[in-house]
Amino acid sequence: MAVKIEHSLPYPPAQIWQIVGDPGRVDWVPGVAGCDFDGEVRRFVMEGAGDLAERIVTRDEAQMLLEYSVVESTPPLASHLACIRLEHDDIGTKFIWTTEVEPTAVEPFIEQGMQASLAKLEEILDRSD
Repeated sequence: MAVKIEHSLPYPPAQIWQIVGDPGRVDWVPGVAGCDFDGEVRRFVMEGAGDLAERIVTRDEAQMLLEYSVVESTPPLASHLACIRLEHDDIGTKFIWTTEVEPTAVEPFIEQGMQASLAKLEEILDRSD
């Protein structure tokens, strides 16, 4: 089973993509104390949660699609693949975020992080108006 969030935002997809489509930009992810992106892997220092590394699997500018996979975490995950996709809708943008993760016991934690990130993204977008 996967965690899936679909949320409409009243901003154009290109404006949102400038934030979420930049793997080195993580100000919209709560709890990040630091991040280093080498062009392929981004390494996070998470407040109170240790280190985390994600490999960028796909970054498609034209489709506004970003796929990434956790390759190092504490505790280690058996598998992880997430996808953020932006689509134009009547309001502005449909933000579609799915995460497949094993063990499934961490899905509630993952979903909580996704929801918190989306809320912080909205705050950033609201301030940019």
